Amino acid sequence: MRTPLVAGNWKMYKTPSEAIVLAEAVVKELSVQDEIDIVLCPPFIALGVVGQVIAGSGIGLGAQDLHWEKEGAYTGEVSAEMLRDIGCRYVVVGHSERRQYFAETDESVNRKSSAALASGLTPIVCVGETLTQREAGRANSVVAAQLEGALLGLYAEQVRASVLAYQPVWAIGTGRTATPSQAEEMHANVRRIVGSLFGADIAQAVRILYGGSVKPENAGELLHRSEIDGALVGGASLQADSFASIVRAARWP
Repeated sequence: MRTPLVAGNWKMYKTPSEAIVLAEAVVKELSVQDEIDIVLCPPFIALGVVGQVIAGSGIGLGAQDLHWEKEGAYTGEVSAEMLRDIGCRYVVVGHSERRQYFAETDESVNRKSSAALASGLTPIVCVGETLTQREAGRANSVVAAQLEGALLGLYAEQVRASVLAYQPVWAIGTGRTATPSQAEEMHANVRRIVGSLFGADIAQAVRILYGGSVKPENAGELLHRSEIDGALVGGASLQADSFASIVRAARWP
């Protein structure tokens, strides 16, 4: 049985003072949930204060990105060790917005995933196709190539320790959502690819999240599909009540 995971990606929203208010509201809404893992991913400058708010609540702290080097002259970057030291347990890697706006590649996603795992962080590795790629019938092949590139050189147990996230790029921030059947079909495809690369046991163990305009209104129908193990939530995670509704949808049939 795979434990569901719901992660709130706050993107470039919330100053540290605003992040404290939101984190406090999330903690108030959600008591410790043994049946589900909950993660908050605020901007870098709010990681410390959010970590203090959620300490002891059972909610995990995650970052939105990292650099693959341990240290060095990389102005503006942060390392896995820095994230660990501030209290992070998770880190999002290869989000579609990083690929679109900051030239993230499968190779850099791979290096970042490896660095996260080496430092004891759980990478949430994102893959997904654009609308043009889907309409051209290339969705499966695009996602397969991204997975193979992102997981290249990892050991099977490292993949088991990771989290994967399917993000249909055409459904992120657009209000459009993959139908539950479309989402489950791609999740099953992702699991088949992992199985072909690392074996059936790893494929059945690894958690695969759905990320693409997840809202309280559609969360239940999406998250109760057998191949979908949780959600990477964007805009709906910026309000405590809507995020809590999604968490509850993942928890209860």
